[in-house]
Amino acid sequence: MTTAPAATESLWCFPHARWTARLKELSPVYQQAKPFPHIHLADFLDATAAQAAAGEFPESSSDAWIQYKHFNENKSGLAKRELFPEMLGRMVDELNSPEFLEWLSKLTGIQGLVADPSLEGGGLHQSSRGGFLNLHTDFTMHHHNKNWKRRINLIVYLNPGWDPSWGGAIELWDAHMKECCASVSPLLNHALIFSTVDPSYHGFPEKLRCPEGVSRKSVALYYYTIENDPALVGRSTNYQARPTDSKTKSALIWLDKKAVHLYSRAKEKFGISDHTASKVLDFFSRKK
Repeated sequence: MTTAPAATESLWCFPHARWTARLKELSPVYQQAKPFPHIHLADFLDATAAQAAAGEFPESSSDAWIQYKHFNENKSGLAKRELFPEMLGRMVDELNSPEFLEWLSKLTGIQGLVADPSLEGGGLHQSSRGGFLNLHTDFTMHHHNKNWKRRINLIVYLNPGWDPSWGGAIELWDAHMKECCASVSPLLNHALIFSTVDPSYHGFPEKLRCPEGVSRKSVALYYYTIENDPALVGRSTNYQARPTDSKTKSALIWLDKKAVHLYSRAKEKFGISDHTASKVLDFFSRKK
């Protein structure tokens, strides 16, 4: 079994020395970015590691994959670290390591970041032709660690040969949902890091136009700070319609958002698994 590198060793998948040397340049770019703090980094991982991770990315055909299929999204996810192929597992371990957390804190200016070994809501993601993810702000508190506040998203794309005409670029929208302010195409070894401030609207709302047999693949990791404020109240994923969406579509986005909220509360209270939740969300979606 592949294990994470010791904290005293240099990371391999993530070229720590190269990116540390650029922190003075990159940190103000991140913290001053609009519509919310973010940065898009090309050649994020070691090139050999990125190619290997992309090559071993598994198909989403096994029962271990969660099918996020309801009105506001159509994608699959695998959060069980023990099922990841070797290179993908090592990559996730490194990006959850103390060394990487230290680098991420310096980039973002957020101290005390902690990784989530359970990969709640994250891990491996992929969407096939017709897949999409409506614009949204993420849930604000960890579903099972009640005092963990979500602070940072890291998305690493693993799509060799991706044609931008297929769509799939993640869009970042302003707080008033008036316009898209930035977008990042899901190209191999490109990464997007952003702060999950409220709001931080993002998604890829247009259905993918990639050929059959091709999918949009990414690794999503979320980072938290541990808060001791009893007044903090979590909020579930907040989906929003675009200005160009019809009244009917906007209403359905809102209704589906309410279903997601109900399941988020049930998940926290009763420990419902993502597998069960995704099945029930699909039921609600078909009922609508």
